[in-house]
Amino acid sequence: MVVVGYKPYRRKVVARVCVVDDKGRVVMDRYVRPDEPVTMYKTGWSGICAHHLEDAPGFAEVQAEVIALLNGHILVGHCLHFDLKVLQLHHDPDLVRDTGCYPPLMLTQAPTWRALPRSLRSLASEYLGLTIQTGAHSPVDDARAAMSLYQLHQKEWESCLSSGTMHLLEAPLKV
Repeated sequence: MVVVGYKPYRRKVVARVCVVDDKGRVVMDRYVRPDEPVTMYKTGWSGICAHHLEDAPGFAEVQAEVIALLNGHILVGHCLHFDLKVLQLHHDPDLVRDTGCYPPLMLTQAPTWRALPRSLRSLASEYLGLTIQTGAHSPVDDARAAMSLYQLHQKEWESCLSSGTMHLLEAPLKV
């Protein structure tokens, strides 16, 4: 997902949503026309320009499409609390696989030794040998990287969840 800001409150609004399946195939890739005028596109980072949003469907339409796609399915992503908040969605926690909250992929630092999420960029580089997020943001690349990370750890991840030996953090701290 890519977000852009708007005034007066400088809050973030959804500008693009991408969903991939377990094979990395794009199931949904939609620009979203915000309900408010966008004043900060941050095009160099977001890849979003005004012309992308002019004829795009509105937030409610895209949100409904996302809800229909995710219904009853496992949701895989990275630091999903942010995406779910901006999309104003709730997904069954038992069906969420967040690579930002998976303990073996997290970073612990002294002196507190709290587990902190690592960036998707660093995880993709270390575990997948992929270079992502070097220019304009690509939610397709991010979704594929998160799915690949999950699949790399899927057997152990699911085993720990089913045995109750691992508890995932619902909303990791931002670093």
